[in-house]
Amino acid sequence: MPISLPLRRLWTLDKFAYSLRVFIAFSGALLFSGLMGDVALVIPLFLGIIACALSETDDSWQGRFQALLVTLVCFTSASFIVQWLFPWPWLFAIGLGVSTFTLIMLGAIGQRYATIASGTLILSIYSMINIEQHGGVDEDVAARQLLLLAGTVWYGLISVVWCALFSRQPVKQSMARVYKALGEFLILKSALFEPVRGVDVEARRVALARQNGKVVDALNQAKEMIFRRLEGQRGDRKLNRYLRIYFIAQDIHERASSTHYPYSALSKAFFHHDVLFRCQRLLDQQGRSCRQLAKSLLLNRPFDHQQSEEALADLHASIENLRDRGKPEWQPLLYPLSALAENLATLENQLASAHNPGVSDERRDSSLYDRSPSSLLEAWKRVRLNFTLGSPTFRHAVRLSIALMAGYGLLQWIDPEQGFWILLTTLFVCRPNFATTRRFLSQRILGTVLGLVVGWASISLFPHPLVQSMIAVAAGVVLR
Repeated sequence: MPISLPLRRLWTLDKFAYSLRVFIAFSGALLFSGLMGDVALVIPLFLGIIACALSETDDSWQGRFQALLVTLVCFTSASFIVQWLFPWPWLFAIGLGVSTFTLIMLGAIGQRYATIASGTLILSIYSMINIEQHGGVDEDVAARQLLLLAGTVWYGLISVVWCALFSRQPVKQSMARVYKALGEFLILKSALFEPVRGVDVEARRVALARQNGKVVDALNQAKEMIFRRLEGQRGDRKLNRYLRIYFIAQDIHERASSTHYPYSALSKAFFHHDVLFRCQRLLDQQGRSCRQLAKSLLLNRPFDHQQSEEALADLHASIENLRDRGKPEWQPLLYPLSALAENLATLENQLASAHNPGVSDERRDSSLYDRSPSSLLEAWKRVRLNFTLGSPTFRHAVRLSIALMAGYGLLQWIDPEQGFWILLTTLFVCRPNFATTRRFLSQRILGTVLGLVVGWASISLFPHPLVQSMIAVAAGVVLR
């Protein structure tokens, strides 16, 4: 097997590019620390890199550069505010609560701002950890805080350059996820045409509804990705191609999800005929074609859907056979059956054009218009609309502010060593809803136990600081 194929498959993985950027950033920080002769410098540099990576937004390189500037302003402000308030616990607690509430509420403006706000909170706690590790505020605290910001700048520059070089790769991966989810949806939909007695149809409908939600989520994510890159680049041929592929996927999903047929009546009337098996086989093949198209998009391979074309021809022949037999009890059902075949034929045509859509398709979807605020006044209106108990953002802001203030009060009371990790865990675990919080809590517990075991083993087996730093680089890349 050529070496290019495994590398190409690795390149198609969602997390590979992110992990590679983190690896480059960590390696650069480790190299800098080695050249400076102080391995301890990697700690604030690593923390800054992690905070910036967690604040990374999906954008064109111009948008990511603008987001980086906003991130740096927020990070710098947060870092030095922590430094100034650290010696006064009461003021620090009040500032922690107010800043947490403010940053979470700013997330109501849009996802980009929510991501930056979350990263700012993380860096604030990293700043606390950075100060605590050296016994509090001293004459070198500003230099250590600058190292945090240096790590942020370093990863941010890598991110911007990467985005400029490979801006379309995330779009390609997103569209592949759309067609993969759409393929699973069509396969589940095809099961409704199976003329077999004793099947739990309701269970199949529930599974179909769940998969439909996944398709909608994938479509929304792809839409946002495409729009962020299309802004100001409407003439970009490759981006317009992905836009047309998106519209095709949207049309396939709308046709497959919005059409309803008398499945029970069809199954009862044509139980001893092969027409429903033909329908099931065709829709199943179209679902598999969607999954194959997803792979073709990722690997830049030609797309072959000959099997579904043959299944469509078989379905038309089966319907013609029903008409020729001319049973009176079948006549009322021949119309919906023909409509079903026509709809499946349209899906087939859409699939045929998906891999290489025509350049003449100039449709525009109003839902693709930019949802970012056009002015400060509009941004404030979005925030103000969320100042109500009915807003999940408001409730989360209040809940997280109280949780962090309570955690800070606890660590001031019991004064544990490395106590600011309480705040970091609280920030990572506390989520806008109960189900997500419970999931993150279990993941955090498992990750903490695993980290303790691996960390203890690494320190025991490899006591040299440089080796431990290299292990930290590997762990940061792999565990992400």
